[in-house]
Amino acid sequence: MIEYGINTIGKSLTVFDPVTIGFPSREYIGRTDHPGTILGDNVTLRSGSILYADVTLGDRCNTGHNVLIREKTMIGNETSIGTGTIIEGNCTIGSNVSIQSMAFIPTNTIIGDHVFIGPHVTLTNDRYPPSGKPRLEGPVIGDYAAIGAAAVILPGVSIGRGAAVAAGSVVTHDVPAGMMAVGSPARIRPLPEEMKR
Repeated sequence: MIEYGINTIGKSLTVFDPVTIGFPSREYIGRTDHPGTILGDNVTLRSGSILYADVTLGDRCNTGHNVLIREKTMIGNETSIGTGTIIEGNCTIGSNVSIQSMAFIPTNTIIGDHVFIGPHVTLTNDRYPPSGKPRLEGPVIGDYAAIGAAAVILPGVSIGRGAAVAAGSVVTHDVPAGMMAVGSPARIRPLPEEMKR
């Protein structure tokens, strides 16, 4: 395992090299004393994973292969991050979250607890790319929400508690709690009985 900065590693870490932790963000380049990565107990990091400085992974988290987690990202306990997923900086992700392979999570995204994010989901944060204006604003995904494969969520959109987004949908407006977004652009429908928790 390659380490940069000052890292905190919990008990029973499992690593499949090559793995890098504490990778310096722009503000830390050239320094060796910068804050690194904080890993909870019983974390598993698979080969190709790179975790930047100021990243926290809670207890029993795991990464697939070739996962990138950028700086100032906080991840709760028992969260799984699938192969090839990219999490940009300044994100907050809760506990018991399942992020499937090849998902993209941009800067300033907030994801609650017990959320499912399907493969190839793309969350966005720049309303008028590539201007960055107004400021970059990632989506907010509420607790117990489910996002289907290859869905696209636009900047600043909120997905309510227990809401769902159908596979392949493009979500341009907020989805109320307990409802479902379907289509492109997505329309709001009642959540199917089979999906209610």
